[in-house]
Amino acid sequence: MPFPPAFLDELTARNPIEDVVGQYVSLKRSGSNLFGLCPFHGEKTASFSVAPDKGIYYCFGCHKGGSVINFQMEIEGLSYPDAVRALAKRAGMEVPEDEQYQSRYRQQERLWALHKEAARYFHSQLYAPVGASALQYALGRGMSKSTLTKFGIGYAPDSWSGLADALRKKGYTDQELRDSGLVTVSKKNGNLFDRFRDRLMFPIIDVRGNVIGFGGRIMSDKDKSAAKYLNSPETLIFNKRKNLFALNFAKKSKLGYFILVEGYMDAIALHQYGFDCAVASLGTALTEDGAALLSRYTDQVVLIYDGDAAGQNATQRAIPILERAGLQVKVLRMRDAKDPDEFLKKFGADRFKLLLEESSNRVEYQLAAILKKYDLRDDDQKVKYLQESAELISSLSSSVQREVYAGRVAEAAKISMDAMKLEVNRAFKRRLAREKKKQEKIDLAPARALQPKSRSIRYDNIKSAMAEEMLLALVLQEPALLDRTEGLTPEMFSSQLLGRVFSQLSQRHKEGLEVALSGLTDFTSEEISHIAGLLQRQQGPVSEQALLDCVRTIQREYQSGRVETEDDLLALRNRMKERKGIKA
Repeated sequence: MPFPPAFLDELTARNPIEDVVGQYVSLKRSGSNLFGLCPFHGEKTASFSVAPDKGIYYCFGCHKGGSVINFQMEIEGLSYPDAVRALAKRAGMEVPEDEQYQSRYRQQERLWALHKEAARYFHSQLYAPVGASALQYALGRGMSKSTLTKFGIGYAPDSWSGLADALRKKGYTDQELRDSGLVTVSKKNGNLFDRFRDRLMFPIIDVRGNVIGFGGRIMSDKDKSAAKYLNSPETLIFNKRKNLFALNFAKKSKLGYFILVEGYMDAIALHQYGFDCAVASLGTALTEDGAALLSRYTDQVVLIYDGDAAGQNATQRAIPILERAGLQVKVLRMRDAKDPDEFLKKFGADRFKLLLEESSNRVEYQLAAILKKYDLRDDDQKVKYLQESAELISSLSSSVQREVYAGRVAEAAKISMDAMKLEVNRAFKRRLAREKKKQEKIDLAPARALQPKSRSIRYDNIKSAMAEEMLLALVLQEPALLDRTEGLTPEMFSSQLLGRVFSQLSQRHKEGLEVALSGLTDFTSEEISHIAGLLQRQQGPVSEQALLDCVRTIQREYQSGRVETEDDLLALRNRMKERKGIKA
């Protein structure tokens, strides 16, 4: 049973979307809409739009959009019911009882509480006789007792069911233990065994302070096949792609930048030495989600990955991911130590501070990496160095940057500045030609151009789908037009998604409820973003004739079931571009 529609309408009315979004985004009015920099992807030109009259937001850059509930879900990483509860709390509203959602929320609450108890258990074991060697190891690695307490470091004993037995005594069921991912199930007899055994334990805490998972470092080398580090599996409350270790502390830092490192120990060492802006990815390469999460709290990141080949490759992969999130990237190259943990122990915080000040921007780092690949005493290798460097420099948007870095490369290779500028200009022209060819390819593929931005949503009949989109935009702007859709059924829609939207809007209109995006239920975030996008794009005049034209097109296409040719689609795309107010 979903939340009552009337309750959701009241919730939306008492949480104006411009007020909620304004807590996270600096908005400026332009006409009837408000615009700002998108909080979900990096950008320098505002493409994030809020339409107070429609109660929606939409980003023309990353194509995320929806109602105030969808925004709360995206910005805080909440489930639908949790977002509703957060907005209800903001507006001082009581949330109606709903068994389905309440059950899922209770399950999350139980898992958060279970993980908190697990963290307490592990921490207590670190100071018990069974954890003596692990405590000695932690102290030997330079972690003070206050640091062990701050980060909740613990120890998982080398026993089959120590944690499981402790949690059962706290009232947790075997099903809850299985849901937590902290136990494994024997295929032989179905018994539960602790997932983490004989490991130093690092609680993973989200930005709201909930323990959501663990990372464990093995203490013994008895099992040569065992992974050195083991993380919790994905669960209802834990997604390693969308969380970063120590972000719960780093988000409060006043240093003005974040340090991104590879492991727990590096992050903890940095915090202990006063660099409270350090975070680490969770046993996996940096993801787009992780970069987007960082961009909510900072606009500058210093990358400090290990100096070995694997670390440098990871650095090269991370740079474009961070830049796409709108982050300014610097890279610190370790000297006289393999990682920050070792450096800090050897030389202390002041020397590390100097190292930070010398960290290079990503272009300098990448040019240095290219230089390492070639022997400039060999003419063939020198040519390859210059060509690869020119390709990198040609990707810079600023002509000033291109000239500065071209000069540095020319100096390193001992060639004239004019020759290097010529090579960079050639590379720049080749890049422009490639981008132009790519755009032409898109323009010559009208079916692809008219398809939704989300790959999870596809249109089988573009002509009908364009009419369906326009019809939905019209009725969302003027709900009374739904009275003129008699004879049109959801089954006639070529897009099942758009048919579902039409069905729900029609039902709300019949029941006298508000016909708005916020009233739609049981849609994914991608689907809601798509609907918000079409509502923002379809800005033509609202008229009954336009609606009737859409109805006739949908019915005709449904009856004929024909497939369009490329010429049909290209003509349709051109007509759509010509329609007043369409954003191509």
